[in-house]
Amino acid sequence: MNRNTLPTTIPEYLEQLRRSLAGADPALVQDALYDAEEYLRSELAEQAGRSEAEVIAAVASSYGAPDEVADIYRDTEVKVQTALRPPAPPKRKSALGRFFGVFADPRAYASLFYMALALATGIFYFVWVVTGLSVSLGLSVTIIGIPLLILFFGSVRVLSLVEGRIVEVMLGERMPRRPLYTARGRTLMQRIGDMFTDVRTWSTILYMLLMLPLGIAYFTLVVTLVATSLASIATPLLVWTGVADAGIDVNGWQLLYIDGDTVSTSIPALALPLLLVGGVLLLFATMHVARGIGRLHGLLAKHLLVKTAQYT
Repeated sequence: MNRNTLPTTIPEYLEQLRRSLAGADPALVQDALYDAEEYLRSELAEQAGRSEAEVIAAVASSYGAPDEVADIYRDTEVKVQTALRPPAPPKRKSALGRFFGVFADPRAYASLFYMALALATGIFYFVWVVTGLSVSLGLSVTIIGIPLLILFFGSVRVLSLVEGRIVEVMLGERMPRRPLYTARGRTLMQRIGDMFTDVRTWSTILYMLLMLPLGIAYFTLVVTLVATSLASIATPLLVWTGVADAGIDVNGWQLLYIDGDTVSTSIPALALPLLLVGGVLLLFATMHVARGIGRLHGLLAKHLLVKTAQYT
């Protein structure tokens, strides 16, 4: 179909828009298709006496032809992403500057918080999927089983959109801001069938199941690294500030006492400065690890939750 030929039906308009957005972020394509269909169908409903071709021709001057709409979305996306992106930390030329500069990166803190939150969301997603599938499939032989299964698949799509917003806000990966485009010109049964056969539905379920082991791993890693680094920093400070009473046993190991209780008997007295330095370095390394995992998880979410645009 010629790019400059105005489509005569809504599906043709959406297909031209999809083609015009070739190479754009799949999340942007999903948002653009949803917005375009919403607008065109609302105009068609308001002008019930006119055909789709007449309505499309009438709104082309205001809403725009598919290629014009695609250009508008590309330009708007650049402006929105620029406005929403947190201030970039100053670029460091040296390796030490880049290592210690991670504390100035807001994305590192957001990724660290996401890793801690992932345990709760992972448990919820896993329980929701396992319960929803088992109950709906178990009741599929009854009259309420199929409606429950349809509702469950619909809820999965809603949760996918919610998780996408969390990922975009915390991890910085562009995710859809509109529901999945569902070709509402098709019949209800066809749309239900599309929901069951869409590979993105099943990849979303896979993502939600994976979130439990990933959430456990993320939470364990965060707690272990943060607790170890803070404990390593705090121990020498407690001794040097007199909060903890220190003594040396016959083997030269540092004994720490707080309120009369022995806290640690495994720290050589001369190792306290090294322990402090090691704790600080580990804390900075933890922020780098969190930021790296955040980027990788964002890519995983993008791959499993966002429908890749298909061009025919």
